[in-house]
Amino acid sequence: MGFTEDARRIKALADENRLAILLALQQGEKCGCVLLEELSISQPTLSHHMKLLCDSGLVATRKEGKWMHYSISPAGVSAFRDMIGSYARCDCEAMGPRACGCRSKPE
Repeated sequence: MGFTEDARRIKALADENRLAILLALQQGEKCGCVLLEELSISQPTLSHHMKLLCDSGLVATRKEGKWMHYSISPAGVSAFRDMIGSYARCDCEAMGPRACGCRSKPE
């Protein structure tokens, strides 16, 4: 993945409504109608947020009749964790504890 894709995935979490949606989905798959009620947002707002979350790979969809059902994507979460780990690590993990000084002990 490139920087553009990574930024898009990170941006998916940069909104309080999308964070609330992810918390709601931790309890399991939910119909869009349930999310609308739980979050007190409009249908167009939910659609916008779900598109960003689905495009990021963090949320999976399943259509049943006229309603969409949403769930957290285990593969998407794993890929997201790997992506964040590639940015949020220190080279001292590979180069030794004194390479950057973050783990050095006062002497």
